[in-house]
Amino acid sequence: MPSTEHNAPSLLDGSIIGPAIIGAFTKLDPRALVRNPVMFVTAVGAVLTTIGIVTADGDRGFIFQLALWLWFTVLFANFAEAVAEGRGKAQAESLRRARRETTARRLVNGREEQVAATLLQKGDTVVCEVGDIIPADGEVIEGIASVNEAAITGESAPVIREAGGDRSAVTGGTTVISDRIVVRVTMERGAGFLDRMIAMVEGARRQKTPNEIALTILLSAFTLIFLLVCVTLWPFGFYAGTSFSVPVLIALLVCLIPTTIGGLLSAIGISGIDRLIRRNVMATSGRAVEAAGDVDVLLLDKTGTITLGNRMATEFHPAPGVAAERLADAAQLASLADETPEGRSIVVLAKEKFNLRGREVAEPHAVFVPFTAQTRMSGVDFPALADQPARSIRKGASDTIKAMVERLGGQFPEAVTRSVDEVARSGGTPLVVVEGREVLGVVQLKDVVKGGIKDRFAQLRQMGIRTVMITGDNPLTAASIAAEAGVDDFMAEATPEMKLELIRREQAGGHLVAMTGDGTNDAPALAQADVGVAMNTGTQAAREAGNMVDLDSNPTKLMEIVEIGKQLIMTRGALTTFSIGNDVAKYFAILPAMFAAVYAADGATNGPLSALNIMALASPQSAILSAVIFNALIIVVLIPIALRGVAYRAIGAAALLRRNLLIYGLGGVVAPFIGIKLIDLILSALHLV
Repeated sequence: MPSTEHNAPSLLDGSIIGPAIIGAFTKLDPRALVRNPVMFVTAVGAVLTTIGIVTADGDRGFIFQLALWLWFTVLFANFAEAVAEGRGKAQAESLRRARRETTARRLVNGREEQVAATLLQKGDTVVCEVGDIIPADGEVIEGIASVNEAAITGESAPVIREAGGDRSAVTGGTTVISDRIVVRVTMERGAGFLDRMIAMVEGARRQKTPNEIALTILLSAFTLIFLLVCVTLWPFGFYAGTSFSVPVLIALLVCLIPTTIGGLLSAIGISGIDRLIRRNVMATSGRAVEAAGDVDVLLLDKTGTITLGNRMATEFHPAPGVAAERLADAAQLASLADETPEGRSIVVLAKEKFNLRGREVAEPHAVFVPFTAQTRMSGVDFPALADQPARSIRKGASDTIKAMVERLGGQFPEAVTRSVDEVARSGGTPLVVVEGREVLGVVQLKDVVKGGIKDRFAQLRQMGIRTVMITGDNPLTAASIAAEAGVDDFMAEATPEMKLELIRREQAGGHLVAMTGDGTNDAPALAQADVGVAMNTGTQAAREAGNMVDLDSNPTKLMEIVEIGKQLIMTRGALTTFSIGNDVAKYFAILPAMFAAVYAADGATNGPLSALNIMALASPQSAILSAVIFNALIIVVLIPIALRGVAYRAIGAAALLRRNLLIYGLGGVVAPFIGIKLIDLILSALHLV
């Protein structure tokens, strides 16, 4: 599945337009129309007007044109929704190909049996080896393997999946390309990851969000109000010496109710989910996408999100009386077997600063001590030889090294303690190097803040979103990186319990919170957050706890998700503003022309109210028909905006409201006057009224 916007199918793609035209007609089913009250009323009006072609005593040609354009209004609205769904269906088809039927090697009492993947139940265990397609979502309970997840993520680079830890989750439809793993199925049939993605992108299970429901109720209220207005106009016209036929009143009603936003509302919601899918993010519901647009607090992990995540050695700070070259030599020796980016950077820095060449890892008699979470240090031991004494070099966290030195009877210099604090305050990570019980000094590691991240946080701040950096670093280091990155707040030495408590505290203050996570220990916080984005490389518990899954496992994408949610809300607000502006304009454009003959003297065609016909529309019939045609065509014009979304701007709510009123409000008022007048001129020139 494509992971970028430009890979999405074009709006003019024949594979989408053709099925969408068919879908526009199939959606005329009353059971589908009734879910959209505005378009349902329009469809009922179209039916009554069509009947009027046969029963009316007046100009049947005029009524026929009214009926035709009323049907077009409904069809264009259905077409907008069908196009939005069609883009998702094209993606769903590629997902179905990834979920092709396969055979599973199920373990029963220690013996393998061949069964269809569709027969697997939750709790079954299956064996997968090189070339096998993983038959269902599950967790690796035995072994380690490379897995190709291109069918899901679009990324061809393999990933490692292994038993235990945070990389144990596997997805049905992916392929094992090395080794052997045993997988326990964690999903019921039909509820797997691909099943949920297909259902979501097709819109088959899309439920209206609370804001959509509220807007639908508001549009229904407007429809009812204008229905009462039209019912009132009938007797008024009769007593004023003119008459309005039922088709004319229906056309007037359809022109005045908010058909524009009513016809595009569903397409806007579907397209919001579609934009997430095209960025390789799966939302479990439209509510989650909408919640992302309302988020005002972001919890962001430091490593990999705010910083590049690869700490590099930048400086040596020797202890008093110790030559910098000796410190660099010892640090390099302790790092020769260290394959981490930090270890390799120490070797390179020593070479660059002091021309110290890296010794061979298999140097005779050297015993390398690997880093562990328990010891929090690593190093190398050299036995005593004929020409040199035994050496024991260690590098690690300052508190751990200090405890070891004091245990051996040595002293931890005050100057080294100051160096440790200075490195931490500057945003670096200090590693202390010792030989035996002699402290040699400090190696400064620096985690580089991502370029442009500060500007991005500034944009989020303009939108009223507060950013909080979460890190396991000590408070001094955390404060320095937070200041450099430009986040609003930070939490140092964070634990899963602290994250959960922070989210609850923010929510109690009326804020909506978004966060990312990938481990089982992140699951409670992901479940508590209003928008919980789980990494696809994470555990099954994390993926089930969140309401979104990032298939690319890129923590930075949380900011894109919030922007997409904001764009969804901005699009809905902008087109609602435009629709209401349209209704106001059509009200003043049509009614004066309709009532031009009211109170006219005997034999006169125009009465005193004709002065209000400032657009000089040719006739009441032309005014009504022009408005109905404009009402239908404007839906077609706005379909691309509804599907692509309005241009995203990182601005506050007040500025956004002013922008909407200026561009879409004013535009919605002006457009009908221009459009209706042009259509009126065309109708008059063609003698269609």
